Amino acid sequence: MLEKLGEKFIHIFLKYLPNSFVFAIILTLITGIVAIAWLEVSPMEIIKFWYMGFFDLLGFSMQIVLIIITGFSIALSPLVKRGIGALSTYIKTPAQVYFVVVFIGMLLSMISFGWVVITCVLARELALRVKGINYPFLIACAYFSFNSWVLGFSSSIPLLLNSDNNFMIETGLLSAVIPTTYTLQSSLNIAMMGLIVIGGSLLMFLLRPKHFKNKELSDLTLSNGISDQKTIKEEASELHLPFTALSDKLNNSILLQMIIFIMGLTYIVFHFSTRGFDLNFNIMIFIFLIVGMALHQTPSRYAIAMKRSSSNVSGILFQYPFYAGIMGIMMYTGLGDQLGQLMAEVATLESYPFYAYLTGAIVNFAIPSAGGEFAVIGPSIINAIKELGAGLPENEITAMISRASLSVAYGESLSNLLQPFYLLVVLPIMGNGVNIQARDVMGYMVIPFIILFILQSLLVVLWPL
Repeated sequence: MLEKLGEKFIHIFLKYLPNSFVFAIILTLITGIVAIAWLEVSPMEIIKFWYMGFFDLLGFSMQIVLIIITGFSIALSPLVKRGIGALSTYIKTPAQVYFVVVFIGMLLSMISFGWVVITCVLARELALRVKGINYPFLIACAYFSFNSWVLGFSSSIPLLLNSDNNFMIETGLLSAVIPTTYTLQSSLNIAMMGLIVIGGSLLMFLLRPKHFKNKELSDLTLSNGISDQKTIKEEASELHLPFTALSDKLNNSILLQMIIFIMGLTYIVFHFSTRGFDLNFNIMIFIFLIVGMALHQTPSRYAIAMKRSSSNVSGILFQYPFYAGIMGIMMYTGLGDQLGQLMAEVATLESYPFYAYLTGAIVNFAIPSAGGEFAVIGPSIINAIKELGAGLPENEITAMISRASLSVAYGESLSNLLQPFYLLVVLPIMGNGVNIQARDVMGYMVIPFIILFILQSLLVVLWPL
């Protein structure tokens, strides 16, 4: 029954979901129309606010690009390929591949948002080695595993609340930081880990499609292929001049690259010894870069690996500004604040976690960035919590704010299953040289979304913090 229902959703998405760029354009128009109708903002103001936000995510988009290409370049190294080859000897069936990709991907994403690229590399390499894999569903598994990032070390909203002098404190909404004992280390978050990591892995295992005809990686490979005819080492050697040259010696110098590796490794050790486990985007990119240089050994080989890794990131480069423009409309028109206030008007002491969860899920379609979304709707939600909890002890108010903030984060993360934006992180790796689009993948996400939406709604309301 579930497989038949899943096939119906797949057909619906194939028929009606446009590519990710068209989806961004439609969301832009919907957000603008809603702002005009609800807030009586003029069309010219919408256009101005759209432009004001258009370039606000340039730094973030470059971070995402670098996460992808530096992570992908590591995967192209001989050592990683041998490691994945060794792992594949223990994984014989498609069902095992689906489960392993989701489970390992969940664990990796809890360490860092950016480690989804490692999951993508693992999934793609296993698809090359194991027969009978439905490749669109495997991409869905890798994308689904990304959902666990909100539970771990790079969860934006809990980390923001625990940051000194964050904007909530500077504006007087909070009097002090909220430590992670109230959020990431809470009983609620641990229960959510069990649901997402273990329950989610089993769910995708149970929902795996039985058919794979015309959907294996080999069936979807474009005419130019996804595998390189030559290894990186072979391509680098072909660039040598037919006579001895200093330039060739420099291009293929292991010593030069190892000096930079040692410099980088020194800073990485310094970073973690002085800042603790501060695993932010910048240090993740730096680690990937330095490790990649070590694995490829020479400047010439690393340059070739980075060129191959960069071949399919155009979607991120030009689509992120459009989502930043949507965020600009939401922020500068006050539309996001109005949504937060709407939640405040209907919420009660018993129901506020659900409405915070629902608000986070809805606003994510327009602002697919947890930090950006919380900057827009967070103040309204915190004010609503303070009003609902008037007269309660301060520690109970803090607990309520923590529960509501976690609820927003969970809702924001889960609705990514219906929002193809972050497929822009997955497809440059798994879709490289493959005839596949977002509409081929997103239909597999509907049933997991429905099941997890129900279970997460119950948890955020009923489970003790």
